[in-house]
Amino acid sequence: MPAHLLVVDRRADVKWAKDGLPVISARDYIAHPEQAPRGARVLNLSRSYRYLGTGYYVSLLAEARGERVIPSVRTILDLSQKTFYRAQLAEVEEALRKAIKRMDHPPEASFNLTLFFGHADDARFQDIARTIFDLFRCPLLKVQVRLKDGWTVHALEPLSLADLRPDQKPLFQAALDAYTRTSWREPTAKAPPRYTLAILHNPKEELPPSSPRALQKFVKAGESLGIAVELIEKKDYARLAEFDALFIRETTNLDHHTYRFAKKAAAEGMPVIDDPNSILKCTNKVYLAELLRANRIPAPKTVIFDKRGLATLDQEIPYPIVLKIPDGSFSRGVFKVQTRSELDATAQSLFEQSDVILAQEFMYTEFDWRVGVLNRQPIYVCQYLMAKKHWQIVKHGGNGRAEQGSSRTLAVEEAPREVIETAVKAAGLIGDGLYGVDVKQNERGVFVIEINDNPSIDLGVEDAKLKDGLYRLIMGEFLRRLESRPRKPGSGA
Repeated sequence: MPAHLLVVDRRADVKWAKDGLPVISARDYIAHPEQAPRGARVLNLSRSYRYLGTGYYVSLLAEARGERVIPSVRTILDLSQKTFYRAQLAEVEEALRKAIKRMDHPPEASFNLTLFFGHADDARFQDIARTIFDLFRCPLLKVQVRLKDGWTVHALEPLSLADLRPDQKPLFQAALDAYTRTSWREPTAKAPPRYTLAILHNPKEELPPSSPRALQKFVKAGESLGIAVELIEKKDYARLAEFDALFIRETTNLDHHTYRFAKKAAAEGMPVIDDPNSILKCTNKVYLAELLRANRIPAPKTVIFDKRGLATLDQEIPYPIVLKIPDGSFSRGVFKVQTRSELDATAQSLFEQSDVILAQEFMYTEFDWRVGVLNRQPIYVCQYLMAKKHWQIVKHGGNGRAEQGSSRTLAVEEAPREVIETAVKAAGLIGDGLYGVDVKQNERGVFVIEINDNPSIDLGVEDAKLKDGLYRLIMGEFLRRLESRPRKPGSGA
């Protein structure tokens, strides 16, 4: 990761800077760019950011030079007038009111918060501070909170080092240390990572795409490639912009925080797997069925129907019939019906969740093929066997517990060529992300059952052939995307 660079009006303004954190005057930064470390992340601590002032030009020139800087010119302009930032505060104010309502000893009058790189001087408002810093990445910010017909954010005001009280300076120094910590290494320590990557996961998920041990494999693989990897959760949404890339290892859905994380990461210009477009396409089986049909990818006979089409469904597909809700995962929302009465009862239940459902011909096989595809290339092949005494890979019990069948992993070159080629072609219809393509093979040929945007990568299963190489392969794709992405002026540090 590039070093951070502090830009101040006078070098004397920073008496406590540590070795390894370069400091340069605003005048020298503007007039002598050769004095600044190449590729540094610029922390503009100028005393004023007024339009066309010195502080403004520091951020403007940083962006012109392709450097990441906070505050960006856009942030400076947003904070210059209340009318510019007022519309962005609705989420902040709602969170503020909820936070105060939960407090045992809430404030009773208007007050000010001071934020240091997103850290609040009042720890009770730390979540609020992170949200504000995510919206307005300014090193020092005063937040005026007013109590008048409810709690509101009255104003935001950038601060300078000269505005800090003596008791606030240690808080600022600690926040600065935390913000730049990846650049602060002892000479004997290994080189600091070039990039940071967040892995979104849910430690309470029953059937996660990757187990905790597999997640640690990703962490180690990232570190070996110069990527600092941190596991984050839903509550860390406001921190997302602190990272360079996002890897979602939690079951995705559209009406879900995973999709919001993906959308935000994409908007920030971050490499993200699963990208929002892949989630949008893969999580809806209606879309997938039509996509496969339109592109002549072999698949089981599929009928998309609503309540009016239920009456004649079994004239189009013989029993047993497989019924699916559009956005199920891990075999959830998938049912096999054998008779007309079962069809009517199951379909009516599914119509309570979706106006349109899918019916598919049932294909018995001992196992399903799963081909892992990354950036249009196959990276692993598994055979997932059916759960014991069940027709699916995963059997969901009435007690909420799930049983899974066993698996066999093959090298890509050991799998049937037709299976691999069909899976890669199907995944290519979605994009260049990471996909798990489920395929059935019988005497009639090869048929695509599903394309998963968030496939399982787990210890002892998908990695059985490549071992640590599988994790390194996926982290290597992130590295390739990070190094090939275009610089985004004004994206912040």
